[in-house]
Amino acid sequence: MKITVVGAGAVGATVADNIARKQLCHELVLVDIKEGIAEGKAMDMNQTASLLGFDTRITGSTNDYTKTAGTDVAVITSGIPRKPGMTREELIGTNASIVKDVTENILKHSPNAIIVVISNPMDTMTYLALKSSGLPKNRIIGMGGILDSARFKYYLSQSLYCSPSDLHAVVVGGHGDTTMIPLTRLATLNGNPVSNLLSAEALDKVAADTMVGGATLTKLIGTSAWYAPGAAGAALVESIVRDQKKVFPCCVSLNDEYGQNDICLGVPVVIGKGGWEQIVDYKLTTSEQEAFNKSAEAVRSMNSVLATLSL
Repeated sequence: MKITVVGAGAVGATVADNIARKQLCHELVLVDIKEGIAEGKAMDMNQTASLLGFDTRITGSTNDYTKTAGTDVAVITSGIPRKPGMTREELIGTNASIVKDVTENILKHSPNAIIVVISNPMDTMTYLALKSSGLPKNRIIGMGGILDSARFKYYLSQSLYCSPSDLHAVVVGGHGDTTMIPLTRLATLNGNPVSNLLSAEALDKVAADTMVGGATLTKLIGTSAWYAPGAAGAALVESIVRDQKKVFPCCVSLNDEYGQNDICLGVPVVIGKGGWEQIVDYKLTTSEQEAFNKSAEAVRSMNSVLATLSL
């Protein structure tokens, strides 16, 4: 098994570090456009192998995609990160050309690769990767919903004073501050609906905090988060390479599912060795479906910007 992570910034390096620690592959390639960054971080990670007990061989490369040949799963984190006050949508012009170029370079040397997209705005970048690559839709997966759901569980755990691991909570829709939809109705603590444990006002606050979770961190640290995004990306890769069949909320291409077409949006999917293998229907209520449709409209508006760019 061979995995490539493109983008050796904070998110990419954290994805790679998690993949190495989990020993998800024998060979891991880290690629970056900046001279020496990928090589240096790969060396640094390799020097932790004897301390952490993994055998993954990590190679760094400055924009040399020949070293990625034979990749089974490629994770794209490339692009500029958010700064305080920026929305994910404001990144589209710069990041679209980067993601398209990376996708083409990966497939040139690894035509059978499954592609995981983390770059923002993630829903639009996933749609771009799908349309520009011509790959079967099950081999293009956007990670955002996994991260958003982890943040949802964090805020719930803070309100309930419980372990996040005992919670089941899912965020669907777009990966944006105004487009994600925390499904509070379906959230449970060891099978007990959290609506039995928290007031409607408390649940509304948890949902609101979840939606601006990324912006909150960006304001605090001055750039996009990396620990949780990196762990979320690695969790998605693990379900692919180990064929775990886990159900994760991921950004995938919809064809009448959840009432939408010609769009990549976050829904629960089964993740296995073929990529995403099945969309799970959560039977949204009328109000949840209306929110989902509104989210789709916002993402579709962002996607329309792609046609105005010289890619």
